[in-house]
Amino acid sequence: MTKKMTLEELSQRIGKALLDKNFTLSVAESCTGGLLGSVITETPGSSAYFRGGIISYDNGIKEKLLCVPHQVLLEFGAVSSQTVEAMAKGAATLLETDCAISVSGIAGPDGGTQSKPVGLVFIGIAVKEDIQTYRFIFKGTRSEVREQATRTAFSLLLQQLDSRQ
Repeated sequence: MTKKMTLEELSQRIGKALLDKNFTLSVAESCTGGLLGSVITETPGSSAYFRGGIISYDNGIKEKLLCVPHQVLLEFGAVSSQTVEAMAKGAATLLETDCAISVSGIAGPDGGTQSKPVGLVFIGIAVKEDIQTYRFIFKGTRSEVREQATRTAFSLLLQQLDSRQ
C-alpha cells in the first residue's frame, strides 16, 4: 500500500506539471474558502504558474466576477455541475490562465437537503478549452469535507495534466 500524498506534495506535483507544459493556473472557490489557493502558495516558486483565485462564497460574486449566468444559479443552484463549469471558465477568463479549478459544495454541518446533502461537492477542472465537472459526497466534519474537496480537486487536475501530451 502506498502512502497518501499530502496536500503540499500534490501541490508540488501540480506545479511541476504546469511548469513542464508552460501552463498557468487560477482557482474559483466557494466551500473551500481559499484552501486551494493557500495550499498552492505554500509551494516555493508557485508565482511562476499560479495567477490567483476568487473566493466566491456569495452568488452575487459568482455572477459579477466569474460571469456565472443568473439563470444557471436560479435553475440549478450554486452547488451544481453547471455552476462549477461556469466558475472554472470564468476564473480562467478573468485571470487569463490555461487551467482553472472550481469548487462549490455544502461543507456542513447545516445547509443540506434531501437532494443536496451535507458533503455534496462539485468540482470543475478546466485545461485549455476542456472543462470537466465532477460530483462527490464527502463524509466528515466541515474541515474534513473542505480538505477532501481540495485533495480531490488537486488529484483531478493532476490526472488531466498527466493525460495531455
